[in-house]
Amino acid sequence: QVLLVESGGGPAQAGGSLRLSCAASGYTYSTAHMGWFRRAPGKEREGVAVMHRGSGSTMCADSVKGRFTVSRDNAKNTAYLQMNSLKPEDTAVYYCAAGRGWSWSLREADFDSWGQGTQVTVSS
Repeated sequence: QVLLVESGGGPAQAGGSLRLSCAASGYTYSTAHMGWFRRAPGKEREGVAVMHRGSGSTMCADSVKGRFTVSRDNAKNTAYLQMNSLKPEDTAVYYCAAGRGWSWSLREADFDSWGQGTQVTVSS
């Protein structure tokens, strides 16, 4: 059974930083693309950043480019989302996701396992 557990969310000031972690278990970690998504109040869930399982290539949503960085440590079965220069509009529940198919993108359909989410609240 795949299990993804996020941590590291919480309150932050605008301009500040947070680092989210996603601990994975129940499958061979290196075989899955890892992604971060978020759902802001009253909005649809959207892709934030993803990392390819093999090459380590990444892609980010335009809204977070230059501020957020996705990374992974295969030895620790953990993915990370470093969030810098936070803005109030980054307030959302952030979800970690794993995708074991061939395709990888910022689309939810490319991911088959999800964490429970962690709240990030940025105040001005």
